[in-house]
Amino acid sequence: MSKNVRIILGAVLAVVIIGLVFVLYTCIMKPVKFNQEYDTRKVEVINKLKDIRTLQEQYKNTNGRFCSSIDSLIEFAESGKTLLIKKTGTIPDNMTEAEALKSGALRRDTTEVNPLEKLYAENKLITPKDKIKDLKYIPFSDKEEFTMAASQIDKGGVLVAVFEAKAPIETYTKGMDEQTITNMKVDLEKKDNGYAGFKVGSLVNAITDGNWE
Repeated sequence: MSKNVRIILGAVLAVVIIGLVFVLYTCIMKPVKFNQEYDTRKVEVINKLKDIRTLQEQYKNTNGRFCSSIDSLIEFAESGKTLLIKKTGTIPDNMTEAEALKSGALRRDTTEVNPLEKLYAENKLITPKDKIKDLKYIPFSDKEEFTMAASQIDKGGVLVAVFEAKAPIETYTKGMDEQTITNMKVDLEKKDNGYAGFKVGSLVNAITDGNWE
């Protein structure tokens, strides 16, 4: 074998090896990059669902029920009124709170405030105030809205208010590998009470937990 042939074969072999290394690297990194992107999107979806839950709880405290419309919920947050109870004074060691209120050592004043102002003052919301109008949109979904509903269920003869807000997996994973998403969806639906996506609350149980918790 001539020197030139050996050089050519060596060059071809080097190219083949580089190609194999690239293919191997791509195969290894593809699921890693997918998981990184999925985790980033997951956090943003969950943060919005947490804020929806916080607003729903404030709405219920004010109105005695949950809100069935996300637009109405945001309107309540921006321009509604809710009660704020302020306590002044102290509770003596030898008194209960009720006794301190009765004696005048402790005062409880109730005022009306804007729900958003109250919740931001209490550091209970994640979404920036100037982005609250966009709370209804599922991240990375081309402005698809969270599905939300509210109702009442009978618990031992007592009607209990419930709500649910959901984001199906296909909404916040747009642009990601479709086959991987399809496989994930099938796996999630096989689980007990499985839902392929993220949701908070329930229309059949009196809970406000998220399915990621």
